[in-house]
Amino acid sequence: MTGSTNARQRRKTMSRVGAFFDMDKTIISENSGSVYMKHRYEEGEIDALTLLKGFGAYLQYKVGILDLVAWTKSMMLDFQGRSAAALAEEAENLFEEGILPTIYAEAVERIRHHQAEGHEVCIVSGATRFVVEPLAKYLGVKHMVYTRLEVENGLFTGRVVEPICFEEGKIYWLQKLIDDQNIDLARSWFYTDSITDMPLLDRVGHPVVVNPDPLLYRAALRRKWPVRLFDPDRALDEDPDSGVMPQIG
Repeated sequence: MTGSTNARQRRKTMSRVGAFFDMDKTIISENSGSVYMKHRYEEGEIDALTLLKGFGAYLQYKVGILDLVAWTKSMMLDFQGRSAAALAEEAENLFEEGILPTIYAEAVERIRHHQAEGHEVCIVSGATRFVVEPLAKYLGVKHMVYTRLEVENGLFTGRVVEPICFEEGKIYWLQKLIDDQNIDLARSWFYTDSITDMPLLDRVGHPVVVNPDPLLYRAALRRKWPVRLFDPDRALDEDPDSGVMPQIG
């Protein structure tokens, strides 16, 4: 019994701290899917009606009435037969033009803080690798969890690898990192803006609510979780001065 107890204590001592960051509205001020749809419209790949449907789906998502799994599957059918390499190149260009200008300075500061503390920083997003990876490279974040698209012979099949990285699906894909790095969730952090991330918020010892939607804001107040407001107008090289949302009833 003593040996078993000592082994558990050693494992706990050797465990790592995780710092998990949602992407849209947490690291960046925009919804990356909307940025990409606007880009496709400007490139003539989709028409105005499709663009409006995309924005409508985003609004449904924000109020909690969108079947995100069904919507994601339907959207990915548009990529059937397209080259994964070509999309990766397109995503790099999109990052420079559409994503980089939207990065929150405060988010970068929090990421740098956790990196300096030796924490295992990971971006946990429902977006695909083609959006998440350029951002992760820019920030020097080596771990990513994202929605995976099925590829055969370098071409998209139009299918999504399930589960998509949403709600409990985020935990499913994150679990490998947790196991591989021996991450102690009780000592770990998670930053997000969305009520849909409650499953992961409930599992970490340090939940941090950032620019929250109304439902998450109310939940954070009830649970006395820290709530932070990141300023989209702050340049990345400004001095730290993160905002704190007033704790009103």
